[in-house]
Amino acid sequence: MPQWDDRPLVGREAELARLLAVVDRALQGHPSAVLLAGDAGVGKTRLLDELAARAAERGLRVLTGHCVDLGDVGLPYLPFVDLLRAVAAGSGQPGLPELLSGRGAPAVPELPAGDAADLGRPLVRRPVADGGRLQLFESVAALLGELAAQTPLLVVLEDVHWADRSSRDLLRYLLARLSDEPVALVASYRSDDLHRRHPLRPLLAELVRLPLVERLELAPLPDAAVGELVRSLAADVPDRTVEDVVARAEGNAFYAEELLAAGLDGETLPMGLTDVLLARVEQLGEAAQQVLRVAAVAGRRVRHDLVAAVSGLPPVELDAALAEAVHHHLLVVSDDGRYRFRHALLREAVLADLLPGERVRLHATTARYLAGNPGAGTAAELAHHARGSNDLAGAFSASLEAAAEACRAGAPAEQLQHLEAALALWPAVPDAAARAGGDQSALLLDSAAAARTAGEPQRAVALIRSALTLLGPDGDPIERARVHYRLAQALSRVEDQAAAYQESSRAMALVPADPPSPVRTWAAATHARTSWSLGRRAEADAAADEALASADALGLDSAWADTAVSLARMRGGSDPTRWLEEALVRARRSGDTDVEVRVLFNLATVPYEAGDVGAALRRVDEGLARAAELGVEWSYYGAELRHLGVSARYVAGDWDGSLELADRLARVPEMAAHVRAAGLLVQVGRGDPTAAERVVWARGLTGRLDAHVLLELAAAGAEIDLAAWAGDAATAVERVRAAVRHVRTYWDVDRLAVLRLVATALAPVGDAAAAARSQGDEAAVRRWTGVGEELVAQARAAVEDRVRDVGPFGVEAAAWQARVEAEAARLAGRAAPELWRAAVDAFGYGHVYEQARSRWRLAEALLAAGDRAAAAEELRAAAEVAARLGATPLRSAVTALARRGRLDLPGVGRVPAAAAVFTPREAEVLRLLAQGRTNRQIGAELYMSEKTASVHVSRILAKLGAGGRTEAVALAAARGLLTPAPG
Repeated sequence: MPQWDDRPLVGREAELARLLAVVDRALQGHPSAVLLAGDAGVGKTRLLDELAARAAERGLRVLTGHCVDLGDVGLPYLPFVDLLRAVAAGSGQPGLPELLSGRGAPAVPELPAGDAADLGRPLVRRPVADGGRLQLFESVAALLGELAAQTPLLVVLEDVHWADRSSRDLLRYLLARLSDEPVALVASYRSDDLHRRHPLRPLLAELVRLPLVERLELAPLPDAAVGELVRSLAADVPDRTVEDVVARAEGNAFYAEELLAAGLDGETLPMGLTDVLLARVEQLGEAAQQVLRVAAVAGRRVRHDLVAAVSGLPPVELDAALAEAVHHHLLVVSDDGRYRFRHALLREAVLADLLPGERVRLHATTARYLAGNPGAGTAAELAHHARGSNDLAGAFSASLEAAAEACRAGAPAEQLQHLEAALALWPAVPDAAARAGGDQSALLLDSAAAARTAGEPQRAVALIRSALTLLGPDGDPIERARVHYRLAQALSRVEDQAAAYQESSRAMALVPADPPSPVRTWAAATHARTSWSLGRRAEADAAADEALASADALGLDSAWADTAVSLARMRGGSDPTRWLEEALVRARRSGDTDVEVRVLFNLATVPYEAGDVGAALRRVDEGLARAAELGVEWSYYGAELRHLGVSARYVAGDWDGSLELADRLARVPEMAAHVRAAGLLVQVGRGDPTAAERVVWARGLTGRLDAHVLLELAAAGAEIDLAAWAGDAATAVERVRAAVRHVRTYWDVDRLAVLRLVATALAPVGDAAAAARSQGDEAAVRRWTGVGEELVAQARAAVEDRVRDVGPFGVEAAAWQARVEAEAARLAGRAAPELWRAAVDAFGYGHVYEQARSRWRLAEALLAAGDRAAAAEELRAAAEVAARLGATPLRSAVTALARRGRLDLPGVGRVPAAAAVFTPREAEVLRLLAQGRTNRQIGAELYMSEKTASVHVSRILAKLGAGGRTEAVALAAARGLLTPAPG
């Protein structure tokens, strides 16, 4: 049984009650989580100790993991390894990988050195191309679920402000994954450590939006509670000492304890906290102080054998020194037998007091022990101590091994961290190439591959550029060509197509086409894609033909498959699927998972663009299942498959399925954020009150990921639609202009995506123009008409450019083109039911919601044309779809139109005629009110006094139950009570 702190807990009754409520929910079978924040020393650890003890008494199993501050060392998943260590010990298994083997996570996931096979590296068959990351996450979740099924769990993660990135990602995954497991999770962090750019801040902002997560802030203790704490810690404390401690502790429990302990043997208390802490240390004997110094350098948690080896103390003296440190409450013995500082501030004070030479010697001794005792620590720890002792060569080798360990653990962010540490040390290590087994450019390319896997494509580009600079213009042409086309591929993934084309062109120029070679083949395959992206069709065709022929001749199935996909997209033809099916066979035969998933994505895209949404969804589901099997769900094309699935389900009217797929996995790399953002259209379409908050989230990401066009399109589309339903034409116009500029920057040739944005924004613009006409505001009519015509011109230009530079487009773009033309007519004041009928028919390919939305506008046009029967039929069809989808804004718009037109609609009821509500004179006054007339103007036009006009206005407001003139007009319009102007 773990031993928890027995110090008194005072002043935290309310906070403890909230935490125990979380424990009680776990006992009832419901998961929940608390993010416990507070300054250093305010009492987080003590509160958690009390919680753990109470939870154990109530029958929960308590698992605790600690994060450790080791500076630049990345120890992936450290707190989870820590908390599951007790589980592993109980099962007789020594570590997390072994513990999870057999649960779907590979014990040693493989990731090929350097870039993946589509970048021209030797092909490696790997079951988990992303390092087993998602399998590991799911395995941890499944393991906790299994444990919780036996006994409800309390999972405590301390000091997550020091958590590595992989642990933060796993925490995010677990909190989003928990649904019905009896698990209570509490994570603590120092709020005073969270500077503006701290990596934990964005995660906290995301986690607090999860329904099962709450935040608890530990405020400083009240003076009375501090006084109670001081008196409970020691008997007969003089009142003066109590008052002194209370005044200077400022509500911090740890400060109070240390001030009291340091002041008991003297008349005055030290002035600074560091002095207080060191005074406690100096009360110990020299051997105990040496033990503390060793422990401080080693880390907050340290093994007994390491302390023994590094301190150099004889066993008897060592035992006595450790006992002294423990008995003075400076070190605590953890349940796994390790020693840890009772508080991180203690370790920080001891570290700060070390002389530079002393610190270097301790690091050196620790590094020698770790190097000579495999298994005593990780390569990351060895690298840390080697750097601390100025052993740069040792740090270099250890960093490379730490990168390999991080890769095997499925932690690409930490792998990149260690590779970049090795790169920084390269100039200072004479035999770096021999130690690395390759030159510096190879290490740069390996680092770029890790950056891409970690979801940092821009960093990957920078690293590949560095490799190119290192090779120089006089470097080996084959190697330079290899780096050029890899840079081209990396640039394509950050939407810099012009630069990508330049790099693939340079690769082609460096290697002759004859004789065929793997490097030239991949250069040509890459050049085909980059040329096509810029509308250079002849150049793209020639490069693709060459790549296909040479790949066939050399037996490069992966290159052949990759090129075949490009050809299928470039040339299309009557049956592009034939090309793709053969590409799939070859990609699988080659073992190149990246190309295979690219093929699967395009097999789903072809039917989607042809308007066969059902077939596209079947292909999407098959592709996602295969991506999950391969462990590449968040690879570039894995994410694109999921994005297509979210969009296709939205189009097909499966809105619940669309949202579920968008949010299925919590770990979403930033470059795949468009997947989750695509679900915003469902939220906006349903009038979800949280949609605006999610739009803000997506907008914040677009600010950081400027080149992520798909994310911009998803965020802008949702924001424009939100503004459209709110009648906010100004915001819709602002957002569509920014989005069009953004798309033009990165997709200048093929920017048909702006059609949807423009069509959606034209709706509120057309409404604003119509309102201005009804009010006789000619200036506003001209303003809104001009704005709308500008948007229509941009949409038409996008169509013309696409047809000229790329060729014909699919049915979805054609439907949005029809919508733009119908909105253009409405903008000009023309009903044009024939154009709205064309839009309805165009969306009939399978876009359920937009067809219903077009039917609503068609009904409006038919009413204006006097065809009431046809208008009622269209409204009934639109209302049925709106009800089925839960599309509240559309349903409200359909209902309002039925009332204005006095059409019978199921669920709306019969709408009374205006004559049944208002007298003829009131109807005339209401009509002028809608035109924005004042009482004086109404009186002048109707030949009555201003006072009489005011009386009529008051009666109208009373009949409508309106609080003002504007509200009265809006209510009358919604109820169909506005009469048209005479003539």
